[in-house]
Amino acid sequence: MNYTEFQIIISIIILFSLFFLIFLFKILFWRSHIETPEKRAGRIGERFVSELIYETLDDEDRLLTNVHIFADDKQTELDNLIINSNGVFIIEAKNYHGEIFGDEEDDEWIKNKITPAGNVYQTTVINPIKQVKRQIHILATLLRENGIDVWVEGYVFFVESNSPIYSEYVLETRSDIDEAIHTASKKKLSVKTQDEIIAILQR
Repeated sequence: MNYTEFQIIISIIILFSLFFLIFLFKILFWRSHIETPEKRAGRIGERFVSELIYETLDDEDRLLTNVHIFADDKQTELDNLIINSNGVFIIEAKNYHGEIFGDEEDDEWIKNKITPAGNVYQTTVINPIKQVKRQIHILATLLRENGIDVWVEGYVFFVESNSPIYSEYVLETRSDIDEAIHTASKKKLSVKTQDEIIAILQR
């Protein structure tokens, strides 16, 4: 084998190695971005609830979705935020499949799910009521830091109507949403204040 043939063989080996590494990288990248069933259910649930809210809105209502906020060294994302003359309302969407067990003050709830084969397995989820209470605190703090002192209300909407408890924080129907955001409050928010709140959230 002469020097030229040796160079050609080395070049081919290097070329095939590069192709293999690129292929391997694509496979690993694709696997890391696969949407799990839980994430897919969450995304579908968020879209369903946002559409349900949108159908419930009056002309004066403003709806913001997937709002990222930061205050008091804490951050969170709000699935749905409605602002109108009655106040500021967070609606967190949860699309849990199966039976859910837990109390309002538990840190985690237990979720029983039955597989297509009929097997039952348990997982835990963060208590969404505690989650929305935390969101209320962070949003109210952010607004106060910017000179706006308003009452923030928060709710969890269960797409499958399978909340394990009855709570003032739980919504399960379109009429629940309508009542939550359209019940008249004693202290009305002016359009100017609503505009200021939206400006703060869109910074």
